[in-house]
Amino acid sequence: MDPLPLELPMDAVQRIAAALRCHPTDERVALHLDEEDKLKHFREYFYIPKMQDLPPVDLSLVNKNENAIYFLGNSLGLQPKMVKQYIEEELDKWAKIGAYGHEIGKRPWITGDESILGLIKDIVGASEKEVVLMNSLTVNLHLLLLSFFKPTPKRYKILLEAKAFPSDHYAIESQLQLHGLNVEKSMLIIKTREGEEILRTEDILEVIEKEGDSIAVILFSGVHFYTGQLFNMPAITKAGQAKGCFVGFDLAHAIGNVELHLHDWGVDFACWCSYKYLNAGAGGLAGAFVHEKHTHTVPPA
Repeated sequence: MDPLPLELPMDAVQRIAAALRCHPTDERVALHLDEEDKLKHFREYFYIPKMQDLPPVDLSLVNKNENAIYFLGNSLGLQPKMVKQYIEEELDKWAKIGAYGHEIGKRPWITGDESILGLIKDIVGASEKEVVLMNSLTVNLHLLLLSFFKPTPKRYKILLEAKAFPSDHYAIESQLQLHGLNVEKSMLIIKTREGEEILRTEDILEVIEKEGDSIAVILFSGVHFYTGQLFNMPAITKAGQAKGCFVGFDLAHAIGNVELHLHDWGVDFACWCSYKYLNAGAGGLAGAFVHEKHTHTVPPA
């Protein structure tokens, strides 16, 4: 028997409002969703800032001891309560055994990134050999573009969405300049229709179909940082590869936020940071994905 289709959030809100006989924006709908939320206990695993500690706040208008309503996970995730213990364990190990900490202990430093590959692979939908944790997001993006962007006289463009995250935009400009290409001619930016806020999938696919023979790389966000739009990654990947393009995604605002199946979707490459919805804190290791179909076996000597 085929599984039942997942209910879209908008449909769920409409259904609950109808059952409660109120408008979808009524507070009763929100309270009902809070009551039925099976994941609400996870709030207890994180520190939530108090209103009194957040500048600028007019404390005469709020309960100063009240928790803030935190909508900035897209910028920096909340601190998990276990972070301090983990850090203190590593500082204690450093103090006691010095350089031996590279190789022994619960989390040997020399393989520290490898200790969580199993968790990350499940979050992005990949195998461990397709994922690496290192550097920062933009450094990884440059490394990936150096590998996948190999312009030719006929195929020399990079396609991206309008208002892409600024560092992505600048990274693409840098790569084009590195190859001596004209940025205006080689950076293909798809914009929304006049009066609309998000890109239509059919418009993206139309541009790929029309311009695909001249596009070397398609680089989109998984979730657009400015509008919150979740792009149809499987459709974009399939359309781009059908035209001979490499397809990659910046998943900074998608990882830990939406369901990902990079391997099954056939995505060529992707990169992400870990300090947003993965709650790794400022300076947390970034990550990268390269599909195993691009694995090259070194010939025997």
